[in-house]
Amino acid sequence: MPLFWRIFLLNALVLIAATALLLGPVTVSTPVLLTEAAVLTVGLAAMLVANALLLRVGLAPLQRLTRAMTTIDLLRPGQRPAVGGQGEVAELITTFNTMVDRLEEERATSSARVLSAQEAERRRVAQELHDEVGQTLTAVLLELERVAGQAPPGLREEVRQVQETTRAGLDEVRRIARRLRPGVLDELGLASALKSLATDFGGPGLSVRHRLDADLPPLGREAELVLYRVAQEGLTNVARHARARHAEIVLRRAGPGVELCVRDDGHGTGDAAEGAGIRGMRERALLVGAGLVLGPGPGGGTEVRLIVPGPAPVPDPDRNGRS
Repeated sequence: MPLFWRIFLLNALVLIAATALLLGPVTVSTPVLLTEAAVLTVGLAAMLVANALLLRVGLAPLQRLTRAMTTIDLLRPGQRPAVGGQGEVAELITTFNTMVDRLEEERATSSARVLSAQEAERRRVAQELHDEVGQTLTAVLLELERVAGQAPPGLREEVRQVQETTRAGLDEVRRIARRLRPGVLDELGLASALKSLATDFGGPGLSVRHRLDADLPPLGREAELVLYRVAQEGLTNVARHARARHAEIVLRRAGPGVELCVRDDGHGTGDAAEGAGIRGMRERALLVGAGLVLGPGPGGGTEVRLIVPGPAPVPDPDRNGRS
């Protein structure tokens, strides 16, 4: 039944009850007696309460839809209001759920394009850093080595200092290139890339451990890149904001898929709003249908958990009735 007619019938029912009350044995004197006023007041209150309850029941699905509209987040897929009510109300909720499905699909598609373009640009910049800047600094180091051998004793120490500065700059360029495009991920695999990541972020103020299962299921290239980037962003947040002394990367099998945990012993996130880095991790998780959970760790600090599902099983044609 349409919403208009349902509200109309509810109000009509209350008015009919009021009319029946007036046409019944109840009479009103002039002036109104106290007992008559009490009966009319009780009857009016009962009708108003009945009307309010009936409208509350009829409009409850719309209130649930309103709450869903204010809390739904496209980066947390799967949140849908339950289809309730009848007629136009149920159709409205169903239409809203269909719209959210389409928006999530379009968001995932556009995010995939953006992240793909970002990875391509990172690859290009990393290649230029390695080929252009890296080779130039290497040539400068070789030339400084030659000059140091021919320089007088008074200048030789200064040339050596310039050599060390140039060598440190070359190491920094290589480190940036590795972060932009993890060549070790393509050459040696995910486990070696995560170990290298832990080594890069470890230092005097932060100890980074890693625990990686050996019997991990096979993963696609895109899933491995998502796992690496989430671990990289998690450790970046630890190094920049957590003020932690210890961090840990855990990669283990989770059924047919894998689970990545990045945890630390810092001060946690508190009530701080999610920044661009965390939203970027959520967008990457959507690319491979993974679930991302961010919260307090078991021993304090912050824990980032990424659960990547395994590859979809290939259907067996013999089980589908083919002989």
